[in-house]
Amino acid sequence: MQTHIVPVGFDYDRMIAPLIRDQFDVDRVILLEGTVGSEANVEYSRNIARKLEQDFQNLLGAETVRERLTDVYDYDAAFERAYDLINAELDRDEPGETGDGDAPDEREVWVNLCSMPRPVSFAFATAAHSIMVERQDDRDRIHTYYTAPEKYLETELAEELRANRDLLRELAEDDAVDDERVGDRLATTTDLLAEFDERGTTIGAKKIGDSHVIELPVASFQNVKPFEELVLFTLGEHGEFASVSELAETLAADLNEEYTDSFRSKVIYNVDRLGPGGKGYIEREERGKSYRTTLSRIGELWVRAHADEDRDLA
Repeated sequence: MQTHIVPVGFDYDRMIAPLIRDQFDVDRVILLEGTVGSEANVEYSRNIARKLEQDFQNLLGAETVRERLTDVYDYDAAFERAYDLINAELDRDEPGETGDGDAPDEREVWVNLCSMPRPVSFAFATAAHSIMVERQDDRDRIHTYYTAPEKYLETELAEELRANRDLLRELAEDDAVDDERVGDRLATTTDLLAEFDERGTTIGAKKIGDSHVIELPVASFQNVKPFEELVLFTLGEHGEFASVSELAETLAADLNEEYTDSFRSKVIYNVDRLGPGGKGYIEREERGKSYRTTLSRIGELWVRAHADEDRDLA
């Protein structure tokens, strides 16, 4: 049984054609639509999603649901959504048709990385990788994939515009044609082609939040032990500690344990394991004789993705 998670952008063929051509056994599809961008872009993406929904159902017989991603440039939110979706689908096993109706079929999760803005694609790839590491027994059930297009339409569209521009120039010289309308279309087409020739298929760099750059952290997920989880959740709750000793005191108070040299050494040992030379979830910045201790970028994502588990522990 296969679930395909498909972030929808402006592509149609690459979302469904390879599954039909390679005869994938798809029984469930989750289509993710972005809601950020120009009104025309959002509506275009929704139209693609509607067509995909119909064709996944009609051509592959797959149960298909459509969900929305509030901000396709919010890497952290996309990572959290991917993490939750993939885990939920892995655990979605249903009774298989084995004769007795009791044995479950193991579900595979396939994540399509062809479309949607890059932050979403990278976030879903990183989340899938992290789950593979955390769920070693299930790593063979998690797949990320990409399909190359047979051709790109941008260059063909540009060639058609060039042909239209040449035609408009000829019409502009014809006294029987409305010169003003032809002139307007000719100017628009000429300007658009000039931008395409100079800049390619996109223009400018959009500011997202306070920056024009979205940092994409490298996945370094490894299995985290129970006490290490407590350290990470505590850092996630408080943000930072001026020293490891301060972190140890807080942990001791939370656990109703006596703060001793032995307990402090235990915290230091686990912080070292979680630090830059270990699993990479914690950053330490030297401040005099102490080390300011915070979560790294990937540590923040780990805490965010495991927030429900934190509530369970509480």
